Amino acid sequence: MAASYSADFEKALQVGRPPNIKALFPNSKALIVSGKVVDRAMLAKGKAITLAANGRSYFIIRGVLMAAQRANAPVIIEIAKSEGGQKAYCAVNYWNMARIVDSLCNELGITVPVAIHADHYGIKNDKDLAAAKVEIPTMFEAGITSIAIDASHLPDDQNLLANLALKPFIPTWAGYETEVGEIKGKAGLSTVDEAKFLIQGLNAHEIFPDWIALNNGTTHGIEASDAGIQVGLTAEIHQALAHYKINGAQHGTSGNSSERLRLIADQTATTKANVATALQMISWGLEVNDYGNAQLDADGNFIKRKGEGMTEELWAEVVAFADSKGWKKGDYKNLNLPFENKLLAQPREVRERMARSVEEFAYRMMTEVFNARDTAPLALEAILKANSHDVGPKGSQIEDPSHWTDAKIIDRAKLIVSDKGPEGNFED
Repeated sequence: MAASYSADFEKALQVGRPPNIKALFPNSKALIVSGKVVDRAMLAKGKAITLAANGRSYFIIRGVLMAAQRANAPVIIEIAKSEGGQKAYCAVNYWNMARIVDSLCNELGITVPVAIHADHYGIKNDKDLAAAKVEIPTMFEAGITSIAIDASHLPDDQNLLANLALKPFIPTWAGYETEVGEIKGKAGLSTVDEAKFLIQGLNAHEIFPDWIALNNGTTHGIEASDAGIQVGLTAEIHQALAHYKINGAQHGTSGNSSERLRLIADQTATTKANVATALQMISWGLEVNDYGNAQLDADGNFIKRKGEGMTEELWAEVVAFADSKGWKKGDYKNLNLPFENKLLAQPREVRERMARSVEEFAYRMMTEVFNARDTAPLALEAILKANSHDVGPKGSQIEDPSHWTDAKIIDRAKLIVSDKGPEGNFED
């Protein structure tokens, strides 16, 4: 059945797509937009969060887009550097994600706005920073419309300076996320001082991020405990930054109950929440609880639901492959790349049920947890009000740039008490 396009949608399609998207997909009916547009829609509704889905596979992207259409909510499709960078463990990557999304939107008649987000673009040293100046432009050329610069592994001054150094390589119209306090659970939690230092320094140089991601007490991947997100800490930091008109990006939602995530929506300034591992497990047909965690049997193995997700024969092959590598449950994410084509080669009904399971979970998250239902018209309003793909910044320059020179940034950072926690790989 042909999709029905409203007059507002048609107008938004004409003016709301960024120049890179128009160049790549000149005849498309997919409303791919800046991440800023999605953030503004959540703000307009209030106490609403967009689902930012890590599109580790075709099935996840398809299912999430169907859920967004059903919920009438704009959505963010993203991939992290570890998942989809040059050393990717997923077939979906920074350079093909927009093409997959555009194709699916046209096939499925998706009329809600969709942003394409490069999540966790990690900067750990000078070599990474130099490479970023070459690589980031290629990502925007390939259809990225929003980016998260994650230099949170570095000391506070170097984190800020890395963000400043990359300013010329990120279009001003693009969604922008920054991060403080490397995401690693209860170790090395972010502080008000760290967050203010980063946002004030960016503000002085006329960088107005849409989101800030914190280490507020959760990890990525499969959560081993239910300690989870610290809502109070999150609210405290967001309140301290209110003057700068920045919202929160919640990472690592897998492992947190729906009730805790509702509190994040209700009590903090969060407008973006990343969901990754849960969607992967659901697409495969594994038993998952309300926390988004895959359940284990008495022997410590994942529970495959018969007749759901991939075929039982392919799941047996997946497990055998993982066992041959000595991979534990946290390593199963590495199965995405070697098995994507095998998953795509399954019969249609199997492929459809994989996407449908993702759709059901994502729809429930959007409508019952994140309060995002019917926010698509608010996104269209933001585009039409601006009459442009660039809805502009939320904040304005408050800080004096003369107080935030490189030398003064380094001196100021010495006064911050910061605990990065233990070393480790927390890049998803």
